Amino acid sequence: MKKFLPAAGVFLALASFQSVSPADPARAVSTVSFSDPNTTDEVPQDNKIIIYQMMTRLFGNKSTTNKPHGTIAENGVGKFNDINSTALQAIKQLGATHVWYTGVLEHATMTDYTKEGIPLDDADVVKGRAGSPYAIKDYYDVSPDLAVNVKNRMLEFEGLVKRTHANGLKVIIDFIPNHVARTYKSDAKPLGVVDLGERDDKTKAFAPNNNFYYLPGQSLVVPKANNPLGAAQGPKEDGKFAETPAKVTGNDVFSATPSIDDWFETIKLNYGVDYQNHRQLHFEQVPDTWVKMRDILVYWAKKDVDGFRCDMVEMTPVEFWAWVIPEVKKVKPDILFMAEAYNPKEYKTYLEKGHFDYLYDKVGLYDGLRRLMRGEGNTEDISRVWREESRGFSSHMLRFLENHDEQRIASKDFAGDPRTAIPAMTVTATLASGPVMVYFGQEVGEPAHGAEGFSGEDGRTTIFDYWGVPFHQRWVNGGKFDGGKLDEGQKELRSFYARLLNLTGSSDAIRRGKFYELQDANNLGREYDQKQVYSYLRYTDKQKLLIVVNFSRDKTLHPTLRIPVEAQAAMGLDPNRVYTYTDLLNNTPAVTSLALTLAPLSAHVFEIQPRK
Repeated sequence: MKKFLPAAGVFLALASFQSVSPADPARAVSTVSFSDPNTTDEVPQDNKIIIYQMMTRLFGNKSTTNKPHGTIAENGVGKFNDINSTALQAIKQLGATHVWYTGVLEHATMTDYTKEGIPLDDADVVKGRAGSPYAIKDYYDVSPDLAVNVKNRMLEFEGLVKRTHANGLKVIIDFIPNHVARTYKSDAKPLGVVDLGERDDKTKAFAPNNNFYYLPGQSLVVPKANNPLGAAQGPKEDGKFAETPAKVTGNDVFSATPSIDDWFETIKLNYGVDYQNHRQLHFEQVPDTWVKMRDILVYWAKKDVDGFRCDMVEMTPVEFWAWVIPEVKKVKPDILFMAEAYNPKEYKTYLEKGHFDYLYDKVGLYDGLRRLMRGEGNTEDISRVWREESRGFSSHMLRFLENHDEQRIASKDFAGDPRTAIPAMTVTATLASGPVMVYFGQEVGEPAHGAEGFSGEDGRTTIFDYWGVPFHQRWVNGGKFDGGKLDEGQKELRSFYARLLNLTGSSDAIRRGKFYELQDANNLGREYDQKQVYSYLRYTDKQKLLIVVNFSRDKTLHPTLRIPVEAQAAMGLDPNRVYTYTDLLNNTPAVTSLALTLAPLSAHVFEIQPRK
């Protein structure tokens, strides 16, 4: 990895406050107005939680064998117990407030746990040696992979929850409401709980209180192109899976012959929507599936988890969320619900009607920043997000640059250079007062090289295979969690993330401040490349910040930044006073000029204060 440019990358000549004044017609802008296009009337809410997502089975794995399609014995696996207090303190010191433990619930797998009383899954309907953590086999149990003692796996999970809380962090787990594994059968459900599908009328394609959808008279046909382990043979692998009548596949495929590209390993849950009859809704009585899902959520809430990341929420009716989230919050009022959502036209519906606390900002900010990081976009993508897409509710948008579904920044499929995250992650974390998330290994530039097995060479860290994550393992350093094996570039990158996330979590202006964009005030400025440079203000009565980033990989720019009188007035600044600017992100001394030098891929967070 290349070494970083100097952390600050900025030279400020001493000069007076660079403002836009009506006395200077060439630099004057319109008078203050409630319809000022550079800001919104949104009242920010302090929702600045900072989430560290980990793929739990990979996080603590120290094995470096990395054999494609390797078994758990060959490639190793991380355990709940690997996530000890040393690891948790290191995550907290990075700036995190919450840990999203991905892949906790028991899911279908090719690993044999029959000696522990767990039925063996059929490889023909399992994706990857380890299996997808989104093909749930038992909503009331945790993955045996994650336990040192499989018989005590729930106790080990409960210990992790207590340990996480003892280290000042909160716990988020997945809730997968839309589909389950084809082998779903709960053997850990509490006494008296009726299992999913146990009382279904399988002679009917749809019935309001059936838990699944059926294709009467038809048997499931596994895709012929399916080859679960390549040259190796998986358990029960014979190109068949006994399922009659066939159940509807998880991604809404009402066919007994799902394709290789479908979620053929899963079956869709029935929430009272008759898809084959014009999507008729049958909510006159609360559907049985709703009640079962509520009980599952309450079960985990009572195990003291602090939130749920809810998978593919738009594939389940918003009416369900409108009912179930208040039901769960009766049990635990402060529990969080985060939605994986991709349709901006429905964002307000899922927040207001659906009662979600936070929604993914993937198709807006993530996609726009990805284009910028790849040299394909411009900063207008950022403006469009706050002006249009999340206008009025930006405090409820969960922002990120990596997660388990997306490609690694450092991969050749994304940006190829983890330093492109410096400007992009700064915007991600500070543009609004909503949550921000990082994915384990992102902070050290993990590139996701290699074809792990089912996952293949796709720029992602596998969620389907047993694997070691090489750059992350350098930070783990044999269980010391001290970064002892990182190179200098990786150490500098992690230092940037730590400075940014800790600043984000502690800054009054970032947590609850108003927003003002400075593009219009500066787009005619000399050396202000508005396609590559983005600047804005975040401010409260206690703190005023100016944030400037340069997305260019190769251009050093020297703009003199201008702050319009409208923004000065909104912040309560006196245009006749001299102000100092202290770069809190890069820990540089205070200066009195906004004549900047913006190095390639740089970011700056200046605190504005009157000169004493």
